[in-house]
Amino acid sequence: MDSVGAGDSSNSENTITNSSNNYNNTSIATSSSSSAAAPTSSRYENQKRRDWNTFGQYLKNHRPPLSLSRCSGAHVLEFLRYLDQFGKTKVHTQICPFFGHPNPPAPCPCPLRQAWGSLDALIGRLRAAFEEHGGKPEANPFGARAVRLYLREVRELQAKARGISYEKKKRKRPVQQPPPSLPPPPGSI
Repeated sequence: MDSVGAGDSSNSENTITNSSNNYNNTSIATSSSSSAAAPTSSRYENQKRRDWNTFGQYLKNHRPPLSLSRCSGAHVLEFLRYLDQFGKTKVHTQICPFFGHPNPPAPCPCPLRQAWGSLDALIGRLRAAFEEHGGKPEANPFGARAVRLYLREVRELQAKARGISYEKKKRKRPVQQPPPSLPPPPGSI
């Protein structure tokens, strides 16, 4: 985290994006010569690195600035709520006439938010990155109970707003047929 590039905090919304992009470009440039022998990173690894750098920049721009060791589940929730402003998923409010309709017929003023699936995937990547950067699993703020509850709440809210159920499907157990009956022995009939 400490190696994340510093940015101007006067415009924190753009700073996080721009600074992390600048950092990503410099880290790619400096690591490309040393990674000639190493295999190329997967799309998942690249996304995890970008997410980690963005979160690190968020901590630096936080007032007061936070170190990773002092970061808690509450700070992770603050980060997730901050990300909502960049969301692209329309989430209808309960007073909206289209609440509960998966395909509304007309536009409405409801807010755009981050989709539950995106947040869930982001938290998964950040949990893994935290431990890869030396964090202890039991101290992982991305695995905090409050974060899990928040994700569940977002999932349920978005499901209701769209009229879609996210309930787990119950596995159907194969119906066991009784063993075939043997024909009676000859002469017993």
